[in-house]
Amino acid sequence: MSIIGLVLQLDLGNSRLKWRLIDCGGGTVLGRGACAPLDDAWLQQPVAVAAVQVASVASDATDAALAARVRDRFAVEPWFARATPQCGDLSNSYAEPQRMGVDRWLAMVAARARCRERLCVVDAGSALTIDLVAADGRHEGGYIIPGSALMARALQTATDRVRFDDGEGDSLAPGQSTAACVYHGIALAQAGALQLALMEAQRQGAAPRVLLTGGAARQLRRLLGGLVALPLELAEDLVLDGLALAARS
Repeated sequence: MSIIGLVLQLDLGNSRLKWRLIDCGGGTVLGRGACAPLDDAWLQQPVAVAAVQVASVASDATDAALAARVRDRFAVEPWFARATPQCGDLSNSYAEPQRMGVDRWLAMVAARARCRERLCVVDAGSALTIDLVAADGRHEGGYIIPGSALMARALQTATDRVRFDDGEGDSLAPGQSTAACVYHGIALAQAGALQLALMEAQRQGAAPRVLLTGGAARQLRRLLGGLVALPLELAEDLVLDGLALAARS
């Protein structure tokens, strides 16, 4: 896809829409933001855009509604990224590659472009996803785990007596109230899942370089401070970086 001008990139997740405006010529970021999926903040661009690139894990109906809004506002047809069998030397391990979440795939595309060593790509959002990429670019496999908000919602909706107000899972210490027990337990589950995944990865091969992205990446990194020997690198724009790379391939 050859584009001249400004590109609006959209990362449409389950709970928020993240947008970025870039100069396609040099890749300079000219603006960015995040909002609820149905908000119009991303439509309020002060300049004309030449293209709109979308990474979406939403429903077909939501994608169709977003595409209609793009056409109405910018008079361009949006390009929706999809997981593919191959992107450069990154290879998809799925028997049906299109069934992989495009956000996971694009994060791996961007991570692979950054370095050629073994990788662990972690996206901490509505779900916590952990993917391993071999040094030769082969996707080794991964994990999909409910994120913090989904875990809390499951306890609220699937139990009769576990009731608690909103809180923060910033501690791994045992809780001394229902809310603290829930949120500290969720933090323990999230941090423990990544810790065990890294232990298993090192049991099977060389220690991977770990890249964290997603809305809860900073919190997860803070929770794991001192508990994991490997450096945990923040890479906040992995999905959007991968979107730009996939659009050019």
